[in-house]
Amino acid sequence: MSKSISLLSALLCTFIWGTTFIAQDTGMDNIGPFTFNAVRFFIGFLAIIPLMILFELKNFKSEFKLDKKTFIIYALLIGISLFLGSALQQVALLYTDVANAAFFTIFYVPMVPIIIFMFGKKSMHWSVWPSVVLCLIGGYLLTNFHDATVRLGDTLVVLGALFWSTHIIFTGIIITKYNLPLTLGAAQTLIVAIFSFIIGIIYEEFIFGNILMEIYSILYAGILSGGFAFVLQIYAQRNITPAPAAIIFSLEGVFATIAAWFILNQILDVNNLLGCFFILCGVLLSQLLPLIKKKYI
Repeated sequence: MSKSISLLSALLCTFIWGTTFIAQDTGMDNIGPFTFNAVRFFIGFLAIIPLMILFELKNFKSEFKLDKKTFIIYALLIGISLFLGSALQQVALLYTDVANAAFFTIFYVPMVPIIIFMFGKKSMHWSVWPSVVLCLIGGYLLTNFHDATVRLGDTLVVLGALFWSTHIIFTGIIITKYNLPLTLGAAQTLIVAIFSFIIGIIYEEFIFGNILMEIYSILYAGILSGGFAFVLQIYAQRNITPAPAAIIFSLEGVFATIAAWFILNQILDVNNLLGCFFILCGVLLSQLLPLIKKKYI
């Protein structure tokens, strides 16, 4: 797979994530956050399974010939990271507004290179750091966070950003060892669905009628975001390492703002447009400079 295909996968993945933010917020009018995630990710699992059987089942023997245990360990780590990140973000939306949640979620952008810098052995291109700063400034302007009040729920979003970071990092590691993106996508969505169901059945009520009332939000967030978008993320990270991948994924905020403009008729002010510009500059800086200097991160 070429790097251009990986970049296209990253952009499409980020577009789906950004537009799904609205479905995540509106999809909890009649059900709890863990019920929403349990059904959402199980639907994502059902969407991926036929593709996995069709395209990757025949590759299991060769891919697992040397080391199946490592795949299982990393799949669990990725699934748990995704569960914790998505659960904390979903619960936080009950206690904070979308502006705060969107701003603090992009904290995974600086967290990824910091974690890699502290624990990793690979050096990063210097362009990562100014790109991170541009993305944070852009996120601040994009979400109108300057007009928001910091709430207790924001702590949950920041903690969730930490697990989004580990999800991106672990995905970057496993995809270099195994060529099974659909299998990994199915495994992680099933893990999230199981953990969400266990907690939801204890603390929430699974009422089928209420779930049906949110079916459109669940289907969009499940099939496109919970299923295909996370598979696209895996494809993207085959040629894009975690730090610049996190920078590209910060475009999620740009797409979320555009979606809110189209769907919710929210007005884009000068700050929002500047925020989009800063994030785009950060993404371009992280991708073009290493390419020009022939030093891929």
